[in-house]
Amino acid sequence: MQNPGNNRGQIVGEHMTIETSNLKRRAALAAGMAAAASPLAVPLASPAQAAGTMLFDVKRITIPIVGSDHLFPVRRIYCIGRNYAAHAIERGSDPTREPPFFFQKPTDAIQNVAPGTIADHPYPSLTKNYHHEIELVAVLHKGGRNVPLEKALDLVYGYTIGLDMTRRDLQNAMADQKKPWEIGKSFDHAAVLGPIHPVAKVGHFTKGRISLAVNGKIRQNSDLAMMMWSVAEQIVQLSAAFELMPGDIIYSGTPENVGPVVAGDLMEGHIDGLPELKVRVV
Repeated sequence: MQNPGNNRGQIVGEHMTIETSNLKRRAALAAGMAAAASPLAVPLASPAQAAGTMLFDVKRITIPIVGSDHLFPVRRIYCIGRNYAAHAIERGSDPTREPPFFFQKPTDAIQNVAPGTIADHPYPSLTKNYHHEIELVAVLHKGGRNVPLEKALDLVYGYTIGLDMTRRDLQNAMADQKKPWEIGKSFDHAAVLGPIHPVAKVGHFTKGRISLAVNGKIRQNSDLAMMMWSVAEQIVQLSAAFELMPGDIIYSGTPENVGPVVAGDLMEGHIDGLPELKVRVV
């Protein structure tokens, strides 16, 4: 006959073993949670993220800075749509009712143009209605989310002059079908611009003439003060939707009278306080 005392001792021993195991598991879990909460905790890299050799190189997109050997690295290109009332009306919008909206271009759509030169600009494929849009471009060296209006311009490193080139027939066709019109805005050389002028040298642009001539004849002609949403307000709106980062640039909208260009046309963009931007369509 088995001794009851021995049974009790065996049960107590098993209970202590289980409890000790549970304590160890709880301690390990607590230690893991504490490590995850620590600001010094670094998640382990997966094997796919381990050190290795790039399969191929991808060109880094940069913009020259006037008076500096430094280059401005571009992360994203944001563009605001219909930011001058007259242009909004010519594109079929009611500027008194619509909030601002934005789209993006790929960074490798940038075509840098040096002041004092006339750059060749290739007429793109697929389109028969290629339009110019002259714009002030703001570039950011700081980022943030939900940036307050009074701090928005602190993010701006400088400004330049740009052309938001557009395959208008493709854009309109996509809009008519209620499809994304990226194909009309995002293509090679679609983001033409000059070098960056730091705020420390030129200040912030809130007014001044903005114009574009084609073959010597003025087509677009307005004032930066006619923007419905200022650069600061655009930063506020964008930072509510995205986390802005250093390297982001913002095309701030174009005035009315956008129109077509063809091979051989010379476009000359002007913004008071910046060198002219000259591009010939080839």
